[in-house]
Amino acid sequence: MAIQRTDRLNSLLKEVISEVIKRDVRNPHVNELVTVTRVQITKDLHYAKVYISVIGTEQDKAETMKALQSAAGFIAVNSSHKVTMRYFPELTFRLDDSVDKHMRIEELLGEIGRERESRDGEAQDDDDKS
Repeated sequence: MAIQRTDRLNSLLKEVISEVIKRDVRNPHVNELVTVTRVQITKDLHYAKVYISVIGTEQDKAETMKALQSAAGFIAVNSSHKVTMRYFPELTFRLDDSVDKHMRIEELLGEIGRERESRDGEAQDDDDKS
């Protein structure tokens, strides 16, 4: 029962925090291509880790994360107006690099596929010569 409650809260907080970041945060250091990928709230509901995906350079990512962390209180206050909770959790922002990892895996799989094709082509050429 408690797991379902935290899952629902995680989903709700993800939507609300994402909306607040897009609409209310007016910091030029926050990249426009920011996505809240997930929220993980603690069992006591006092703390929440907000995982953020940023499309851009490493510098863009670092600036965005720094700006979001400094605006965490602002984001929490504005989000608390949209969600009825006894205590609104303290937010900490984490960079979610799973998209980058996924892209790297896809790149490696593509390289493996191209290498296989080139080896299969070489094997056929050897067979044709025999």
